[in-house]
Amino acid sequence: MFKKLSLANFIVGLLLGTFLLTFGFAYAQTETPTPTPSTSSRLQEIQRQITETEAKIAGLKSQEKTLSSQIAVVDNQIALTTLRINAVKQQISDLTLDIDTTTKKITSLETSIDELTKVLINRIKATYITGSASSFQILIASSNVSDFVERANYLRIAQAHDKRLIYDTVQAKNDYSNQKEIFEDKKKEVQILEAELEAYTAQLDQEKRGKQELLAATQNDEKKFQELLNRLRADAASISRAIGNIGEKLGPVNKGDVIAAVGSSGCSTGPHLHFEVFTNAKVEGSRIVGARVDPKPYLEDGRYERPVPNYPQNVTTWYGEVYFLGTHTGIDIANPYGTPIRAIDGGEAYFTSAPCSYNIPGGSSLGKGIIVDHKNGTVTLYWHIP
Repeated sequence: MFKKLSLANFIVGLLLGTFLLTFGFAYAQTETPTPTPSTSSRLQEIQRQITETEAKIAGLKSQEKTLSSQIAVVDNQIALTTLRINAVKQQISDLTLDIDTTTKKITSLETSIDELTKVLINRIKATYITGSASSFQILIASSNVSDFVERANYLRIAQAHDKRLIYDTVQAKNDYSNQKEIFEDKKKEVQILEAELEAYTAQLDQEKRGKQELLAATQNDEKKFQELLNRLRADAASISRAIGNIGEKLGPVNKGDVIAAVGSSGCSTGPHLHFEVFTNAKVEGSRIVGARVDPKPYLEDGRYERPVPNYPQNVTTWYGEVYFLGTHTGIDIANPYGTPIRAIDGGEAYFTSAPCSYNIPGGSSLGKGIIVDHKNGTVTLYWHIP
């Protein structure tokens, strides 16, 4: 049964409901999250310093290699890595602030939207009760024609306004769900940056150790530095020739077969295995065609045989270690002279050798090694055999 409602009460009810809804929606609009700019002023300053340091290192590397110039390169490389660590920390800090702020805003917004939804439901019920009356009933309840027209117009306005506010509120909730997804992506960015931070920290430790090793090896003596430089150059050149001019094919080998023994041939200062891995690779035209990769995953994967014992405790140089000549291309594992070397997997074995152009105590004039093409896109090198 249609309940007679005075026009004054109807208008007051409509305005009160409209005020509550509009206020709530305006509140939601003021809470729109504003992410922190992707590069803070602090981060921009660090990036500027990184660019300057990179240019300084490039300039130093173009100079003739002397002990003093190399120490300057190492010092600047340490400074560069430190700056990169600071840059990553700043990015993490900015993103963390964004995430914390937005999480609070989204939580507040969800509560606000839930309350608005309850108010809307009540408004819909009230509008339905009022709107269920027929035009004849509204006419009967009206005091005159003018009153009837006003009642009918206000009813239409209330219904249209409520529908619009329902749509806006739902849209606002959807928008903030999207914002939440965006900031979830930022959390993933933080995880990536944390991994970068860990890598840079390890690199910094390595660079500091490298400087100490350089100073210990040269004893701050230019002559000793030049001797060390010539030895390392000769070793790198010898390995390059060995993988580019492979010798005779020895035949098939199985995983775990003994293919050689630990020695100290070529540009070596003592018995050890220099082990390299190439992927997307094969032996073709008496050379290795493929890309060098870090051997560590292969040494730590149970599917492969370890070529020598005492890994990792006897590792003297890791893959990727940066020193003044460049980057180490394999993993060096020290073991007594004659320790058996085993193929990490089955394949075709080749002998290879290359001269060492520098006389090194503990080494020899000719470096020797075994190359195994595993016929699955992987090729391995076992260097410094007797």
